[in-house]
Amino acid sequence: MDFLKSAVASAMAAKGPPFPYNFGDKVDLDPSIWTLYNGTRREDGSDCSIFSFEIAANRSALPLARNALKKLRTLRHPGVVKVLDTVESETYIYIATERLVPLRWHVKRKSLSPETAKWGLYSIARTVKFINDEASSVHGNLKVASVYTTESGEWKLGGFEVLSNVKDDEAVIYTYGSLVPDSGRYTPPELAKSGWDAIKRNPHSAVDAYNFGALIFEIFNGSFSSDQAGQTKNIPPSLHPSYKRLANPNPKARLTVAHFLEQGRRNGSFFDTPLIKLTEGVENLGVKTEEEREAFLDDLDQLTDDFPEDFFKMKVLPELLKSVEFGGGGPKAFGLVMKIATKSSNEDFDAKVLPVLLRLFGNPDRAIRVCLLDNLPLMIDRLSQKIVNDKIFPQIVTGFTDVAPVVREQTLKSVLTIITKLSDRTINGELLKYLAKTANDEQPGIRTNTTICLGKIAKYLGTSSRSKVLIAAFSRSLRDPFIHARNAALMALSVTSEHFSDEDCATRVLPAICPSLIDKEKLIRDQAVKTLDVYVQRIKKAVESMPETALPPESAISGNPRMGTPQAEAAAGWAGWAISSFTNKLSAAAGDITSSNGASSVPASSSAPPSRPSTAAPITSNSSASPLHRQTVKSPPPSAPLTRNPSTTGELFFPEDDNNDDGADFDAWGDMGDMDDDDTSTPNKMTASISSNQLNDNTFAEPSSSKKKSAVTTTALSKPFDDGSEPDFAGWLAQQAEKKKGGVLGGSKALPKGLGKTTTATTAKKTTVPVKSKPVVVKKIDTKPKDDDGDDGWGGW
Repeated sequence: MDFLKSAVASAMAAKGPPFPYNFGDKVDLDPSIWTLYNGTRREDGSDCSIFSFEIAANRSALPLARNALKKLRTLRHPGVVKVLDTVESETYIYIATERLVPLRWHVKRKSLSPETAKWGLYSIARTVKFINDEASSVHGNLKVASVYTTESGEWKLGGFEVLSNVKDDEAVIYTYGSLVPDSGRYTPPELAKSGWDAIKRNPHSAVDAYNFGALIFEIFNGSFSSDQAGQTKNIPPSLHPSYKRLANPNPKARLTVAHFLEQGRRNGSFFDTPLIKLTEGVENLGVKTEEEREAFLDDLDQLTDDFPEDFFKMKVLPELLKSVEFGGGGPKAFGLVMKIATKSSNEDFDAKVLPVLLRLFGNPDRAIRVCLLDNLPLMIDRLSQKIVNDKIFPQIVTGFTDVAPVVREQTLKSVLTIITKLSDRTINGELLKYLAKTANDEQPGIRTNTTICLGKIAKYLGTSSRSKVLIAAFSRSLRDPFIHARNAALMALSVTSEHFSDEDCATRVLPAICPSLIDKEKLIRDQAVKTLDVYVQRIKKAVESMPETALPPESAISGNPRMGTPQAEAAAGWAGWAISSFTNKLSAAAGDITSSNGASSVPASSSAPPSRPSTAAPITSNSSASPLHRQTVKSPPPSAPLTRNPSTTGELFFPEDDNNDDGADFDAWGDMGDMDDDDTSTPNKMTASISSNQLNDNTFAEPSSSKKKSAVTTTALSKPFDDGSEPDFAGWLAQQAEKKKGGVLGGSKALPKGLGKTTTATTAKKTTVPVKSKPVVVKKIDTKPKDDDGDDGWGGW
């Protein structure tokens, strides 16, 4: 074959005029004077077919070849093979046409559906009618071998070897009609009996009418012989009456092809089919009225899948695209475009459909935009990621801010379709910005769909911002007044639990879900229970791998633990040591060492008696800041370990979250930052409340009558006290009692063992009480709570 191609090309270049087409593979044909090749045009590589006739090899058929060349050049009709170029020399004749496939291929494979066969016969009948009536000619060679199909599936008529004008007395058909290959099977009875000159004595259309009947039989049965004329085997019943009249042996009583076509066009007849109406309507779709166009599109939408796909792709699709873009075809026409485009190849889609789609996405017509978004799932697999990111997505996002709710809603739904084609930067940047706007949309349905959309695209979000975005969005939806928005948030939380850390589940998600447990709607309450269970099970699984305690073992603690501290009473539970510490404050209130503002500074030693005789005079300080007090509030030495000892019980249960970076960083989500503040501020508020209660313990201390106050700052009260040894409070108290009996209350006071005098920036001025001049009146400390009645243990000791 390659040798033949090169030989033909060499002969063409050496002996004849230039032929700007390349020969391809040879195509099998029925017996013919022509050899058919697939070819390509050198200029642009477009496909074509080439009919080749070698004069030296078949000189006797040269008149037939030259007649065919002449008629193909001069006869122009949509049903006739389209000629691109011709070349004739002394050795060959080349005819370049549109790419053709012999109809015989389809007949042998029996690939023609009844509707397609009727559509093809209708096209051939129109062409034969034109030849017989308008051209006043006789085809004379009408058979399956003379019919070809184009790339669009249309049937085209060829085989013009003996086509002749009846007004020409020297017509080729009279002389060379019998030289046509395989003409004996198709010759009408009158010509077989009287020769080809009998055409002159009978209606000139009679020959083509008989051959058209033979064509009908051969299409539905695969072959034809002269003794099968008029048989109705496998022929659709609707064709029987007219077909039999075509095969009438009497040429004068034979039905012409023109009359056959007219009968078929009648309402309800064999040519009254949707496909045939389509072929006639698509040619002038651009000039139809709006009502005619709507009716045509309705008929087109009802076509089934057994119609020729090639015709839809090559003929109908271009016309519909023109109608959508320029002719006002609207969404209905575009829906048909996408229906046809799904069956086209990727190359055809990129070449014919994609350019129009990109222009339509920029169309401001809302109906077109909604139709594009509805049909986006049909085209997304054919679109590259670059095209979606750079050309389509920038046009789509304009719908998020459209004033029409239907456009906003369809734009939101389209996110699920295009999310796989978007880059991470686009998803976590521009897309989330627009979704934040739709989350605050005035339409409750759009807010609900935004929540659903976020739940479905959660796996595509960036890991650094995923939990922040989802928790903020879902928590907001949980407070939405629209019931379905709240339900969507709960369901979205259920399916996205894997994207949250254990800490987020416990501290942020569960607190947000809990209010829904008492929602006014049962639907929300039930869903909240289900969602809550998901996260509770998640947390239970997480805590199984956690240690029982974070405290160091007892063996690691150096020294003896001090009484009234959590280390000494850890086994008694948190309430035990908390209450013990609180009781120590009360004990300190009955002593004589008070701070400058009257608050107790040092808890009483556990060795002190719990109560005193009622006759004992209370001991009061004559100094606003004693050395013992200064020792008590002194900061630990630098060598002391820097351990964080919470000053209040609340700080142990509600530590401040120093790593809380969720806050309101994602400003686009509106009020969600406030929600985060509420969630994280609750422990702080509790801590502040407990600290305030602790600082107000001066209720149990004696109010000082002296105006000379110590310069010890308040901040020293919050510093932990750890001097490494226990003060000897019992001995000190006994010494003070001895001094009281001697009548001296002030003077030089010896401090308890372990509390040596320290040097401070400010010194408190000592005040002594004269012994003999006047009895000292000391105000008794009333440590009994105002609201507590009958608790004798809280009185003066």
